[in-house]
Amino acid sequence: MSNIPQKLQYTKTHEWLKNDKDIVTIGITDHAQTMLGDLVYVELPEVETSFDLGQECAVVESVKAAADIYCPVAGEIVEINYAVIENPQLINEDPYGKGWLIRVRPHELKFEPLLDADQYSKVVASEAH
Repeated sequence: MSNIPQKLQYTKTHEWLKNDKDIVTIGITDHAQTMLGDLVYVELPEVETSFDLGQECAVVESVKAAADIYCPVAGEIVEINYAVIENPQLINEDPYGKGWLIRVRPHELKFEPLLDADQYSKVVASEAH
């Protein structure tokens, strides 16, 4: 069973969000990194780039596949995690900690429909069948 922290919010496309006042940290879930396998490449946007809700904002690649990461909130990139560009394995090792991808300042507090941990668990379970 995937690790799904209760304190985070999730999307159906396997991104997680942590909302800290006016900054949202975004990464991919433990389930997503498990399905992708060993990550070998991460492409992140430049700081100060703005994205619309649901727009592709990053790419992660493993030896098996590449996956687009979608921005679950419209906003401006205020920080990227350079450590995962240097060492994509951080996402495999610690997807909810050192493996975060981007930090966004939302243009408005309007998000994609977000899931809590229990709802996201059901999404993961339905994909397993």
